[in-house]
Amino acid sequence: MPMPTDDTAVIQKTQELCQAILEQQYRTSIRARIDAFLADDSARTEYDQWLTQAAALERQQQQAAPISPDALAEFETRRAAMLANPVAVAFLEARAELHRIQHTINQYISKTLELGRVATEQDFASECCGHDCGCHG
Repeated sequence: MPMPTDDTAVIQKTQELCQAILEQQYRTSIRARIDAFLADDSARTEYDQWLTQAAALERQQQQAAPISPDALAEFETRRAAMLANPVAVAFLEARAELHRIQHTINQYISKTLELGRVATEQDFASECCGHDCGCHG
């Protein structure tokens, strides 16, 4: 029995879905904000430094190591600097929008496989997981 991913019809419809996503106007806006961020060395540096420090603090927290007030203050300073940069903020928003789109698509596919029929909005009405989960339309 062939794997479902080997099914030419499923691959074709998946490619059609991908093309439909690419043709959406919001996708152009998302891509523009990501490209602007990638072209802005200052924004990328601020973001990378903040992300690196956030990861280090998270590792410390997971190891139950104490986090110094100075380390927290430096983290907040880096975070504030990043959030003061409109290119970095636009990137974060674009990334969140992409995540919501991916989450919604994954929900529909998962629910369709679970139900054995095409999922509808009503199938998610009682399962909503919170304000920013991506299931709010």
